[in-house]
Amino acid sequence: TKILNDINLTVKEGEFLALMGPSGCGKSTFLRLLAGILQPQEGDIKIDGRSIKDVPPDCGVVFQDYSLFPWLNARDNIVLALKQRKKGLKKKELQHIAEEYLSLVKLTHAGHKYPGQMSGGMRQRAAIARALSFGADLLLMDEPFGALDPLTRMQLQDLLLQIKTSEKRTIIFVTHDAEEAIYLADRIILFTPAKEGAVTTSLTVPFSKKERSHLFNSSEFSQFRERLLNILNRELLRSVPQQNYFQEGSGI
Repeated sequence: TKILNDINLTVKEGEFLALMGPSGCGKSTFLRLLAGILQPQEGDIKIDGRSIKDVPPDCGVVFQDYSLFPWLNARDNIVLALKQRKKGLKKKELQHIAEEYLSLVKLTHAGHKYPGQMSGGMRQRAAIARALSFGADLLLMDEPFGALDPLTRMQLQDLLLQIKTSEKRTIIFVTHDAEEAIYLADRIILFTPAKEGAVTTSLTVPFSKKERSHLFNSSEFSQFRERLLNILNRELLRSVPQQNYFQEGSGI
């Protein structure tokens, strides 16, 4: 069964791309293809002009379930990632770099804590710090804030925008939340299921990033959000065979 069909997508350096669409339409599969976790049966994926078939993708990955090693504290989770990239550095040097990334995500005070001792937001900050420490310009994130409470989610959204600007990372981010996608992304890719595999529609977010409350209360935001959801709903209805729910003799 084909999951994705004729996906032709170019991501610019430094761009924040949000992937949206109903569950099971191929967003996470697409992200895993970019990360090299899965291999495409057809076509090719190129990063900086090089096929990932020839050169493994250089990227950091953050999943919804944090993916931290429970037997290592936050600092050592980052040190372990650093060892893969900065071979030859002494332990103290690696720990110093780890502390810098913990500071970036405002987690300096919790470097000694193990995942089981941290809240969901703290664990996700540690996971982001670990992915950033890997040093790759490309950051792949699969619904990283989906299980967090609204306040923590907003804090990490703002943190991610700061990191994008200060670290100049290219970010590809899967979400089901339309407001999150509009707030974070430069461009939104809508995945919709089809008989021959999911297809995509690209929407450029038409306004510059503003302070959250100002943006969410603006008419431009409301109009674009309605347009985004209308496109999603229209394409989803096209892709789902119409069923006769009101059968004769049903008593309805």
